[in-house]
Amino acid sequence: MKKNIYLLFLVMTTALGFVSCKDEWKEEQFSQMASFKAIPGAQGVTWTYLRYSPDGKVRFELPVIMSGSTTNNKSRTVHIGLDPDTLARLNQEQYGHRQELYFRQLDSKYYNLPQTVTVPEGQSTVTLPIDFTMGDLDQSDKWVLPLQILDDPSYDYKANPNKNYRRAMLRITPFNDYSGEYGGTLYKIFLDGDAEPLTLNNHRAYVVDNKTVFLYAGIRDIDYLDRKNYRVFVRFTDEKIDIQKKKLEIWSDNTQNNKFKVGATQSYYTKDEAWDPKLPYLKHIYITLYLSYEFEDYTTIPGQRLKYRVEGTLSMQRDLNTLIPNEDQQIQW
Repeated sequence: MKKNIYLLFLVMTTALGFVSCKDEWKEEQFSQMASFKAIPGAQGVTWTYLRYSPDGKVRFELPVIMSGSTTNNKSRTVHIGLDPDTLARLNQEQYGHRQELYFRQLDSKYYNLPQTVTVPEGQSTVTLPIDFTMGDLDQSDKWVLPLQILDDPSYDYKANPNKNYRRAMLRITPFNDYSGEYGGTLYKIFLDGDAEPLTLNNHRAYVVDNKTVFLYAGIRDIDYLDRKNYRVFVRFTDEKIDIQKKKLEIWSDNTQNNKFKVGATQSYYTKDEAWDPKLPYLKHIYITLYLSYEFEDYTTIPGQRLKYRVEGTLSMQRDLNTLIPNEDQQIQW
């Protein structure tokens, strides 16, 4: 008797299970919302690398995604706008009242983008084309293009409420073959009269043209208020010094004030390539700069000049994923 009751209970439970089951995977499990794919870094901005072009013009494709567990079931028009308010809050969070350190909103003369982008039925991802014209853009300032997905009851979509998906704070960063972040542990900065050098772990080189970058003299970086007075320009030539080394030309655009002077030892660079032994599609490019120069700091202490001598090497490794056909996107930043 007990066995029959148990079997009857098992049959009823199984039947109820079949009744309650449905193809949940066919139904939307999440709300379909419009989002950017622009993951922010530590400072709340998304580094946006643009290959330097001699005419200053370059296109960047910003992904726009309709999220959800099912395919987008209709054509949707996503509206895009600027977001200066979020940029203002970001500056407050990062720098407080130090307005001289703020990210600056990119002027409209440097870019052009459509106000809408269409996500066709059956597609979940499209790209927003942004045409940049760099021209005379001064890389000594921190430029950001702040974008947001606009929301309105009349629109045929919902903007993702998460600020990191609804908004994109694009930190505009032109690059060439030699720009980027260099390791500086062997780059020695001597204050006149001191035997022990100063060093910084990293020095960033900024684009001037295809063959030229600039970096800041000594220990200065982009957060120094007087940084524009201490730019060191570096041009990469094809003139060989020996079988590996090629000549670098270096100068400052403020020699009259900072008394910049090329060092006694010739500045040079080397460039080597190697394929990764474990990932055969990954190419490593190694660039080493040797710089030798002197300059005077005339702004830190009013009325007093501090003399510096700089010599040593900066090194950078750039990794390229050759499986990606677009050269500009191969670099793994």
